[in-house]
Amino acid sequence: MTRLSHFLAFAALAAVTSVQAAELPAEIKQAGVLKLTVNSTYAPMEYRDPASNELVGLDIDLANELAKRLGGLKIVWNETPFAELIPSLQTKRADFIISGISDRASRRETADFVDYLTTGPQFFVMAVSDAKAATDLCGKKVGTTRSTSFPVEIEKWSKQNCEAAGKPAIQYVPGENSIDVRNQLKQGRIDAAVQGSETLPYAQTQEPGKYRIVGEAFAKGYQGIMFRKDDAALREVVTEKLAAMIADGSYKAVLDKWGLGANMVTQPMLNAAPQ
Repeated sequence: MTRLSHFLAFAALAAVTSVQAAELPAEIKQAGVLKLTVNSTYAPMEYRDPASNELVGLDIDLANELAKRLGGLKIVWNETPFAELIPSLQTKRADFIISGISDRASRRETADFVDYLTTGPQFFVMAVSDAKAATDLCGKKVGTTRSTSFPVEIEKWSKQNCEAAGKPAIQYVPGENSIDVRNQLKQGRIDAAVQGSETLPYAQTQEPGKYRIVGEAFAKGYQGIMFRKDDAALREVVTEKLAAMIADGSYKAVLDKWGLGANMVTQPMLNAAPQ
């Protein structure tokens, strides 16, 4: 989908909703409850605060503000492994997913994404590593979360930048989540790791001087709020509230709070990621 088509899609949506504001589905409105499933291992997007054990993060703040604007809905959070996020949506255990999940073409067969944050895979190493450039990782063991898009992105980058130059391919090592991957790195089981660019500033703050970013993010994508395709009404009303948050500055305030102002978008986008 081209940028023009993204614009036209939302222009059409705006034309409809300008006549009559999008309505919250009756069953959610009557219950007064929003069921949301989250993987709480992806700081600063969503995680358990070590001091209070409270569920916190950028996505948590955005969801709370959306729930308030949707008529003061109460959020019932359910925590699950990352691999179970999409099944929880498909089985209607979640009304939508806002949990650091990337918009990917392969996920759009049964779902739509309202994209709200820029992201991209980023190499990082221990601060004492000899790696200075990303190409220094050719032939090395690089870990990332198995259930994300990053394994495919690593393979693609390796073919273009390592194998095409006659260097050995990167050896991908799977991890269960970002915490597991960082532990593997600290234990010396892998030479480098890949996480979303939105998570690394926080990790560096929590463990000062331990990690070093190598190169720029090597692909660009978006994180999105994920909806079932047959839930167009819910998607539209959430999009309307998110657009209002962007317009009045409350969206930017949330991103700035978590140090991710550079990852903001200027408007919600429907299924905008290229991959």
